[in-house]
Amino acid sequence: MSVEIVLVAACALVDADGRVLIAERPAGKTMAGLWEFPGGKVEAGERPEETLIRELKEELGIVISEPCLAPLTFASHTYPGFHLLMPLYVCRRWEGQATAREGQRLAWVKPNRLRDYPMPPADEPLVSHLMALL
Repeated sequence: MSVEIVLVAACALVDADGRVLIAERPAGKTMAGLWEFPGGKVEAGERPEETLIRELKEELGIVISEPCLAPLTFASHTYPGFHLLMPLYVCRRWEGQATAREGQRLAWVKPNRLRDYPMPPADEPLVSHLMALL
């Protein structure tokens, strides 16, 4: 039995105070109300870094340069109907102010408070890696 592998890139934006940006999945999307790291699906022919540069501009209105994206870890999680593979990058420098452009709520959260926000199953294991880093 073959399962579709879905590649999604995610980014932990870390501000000067060591807080991480998370976004709430808006109503109407699968897993609405859960909090996640910003990012998106990697399109055909696209590298994960290119995905994050594109998605973070679309979702948050910020500009990121590729050298500022540092790979940290990845999630590998089976959902009903597909398997998610999600590299997580850390970014500490960007241009512009992160603002919600797609109706999502945003929160800047200290790493030790991330578990206070319900997350999709694939995102949950990433929190301990961020807590260890920050």
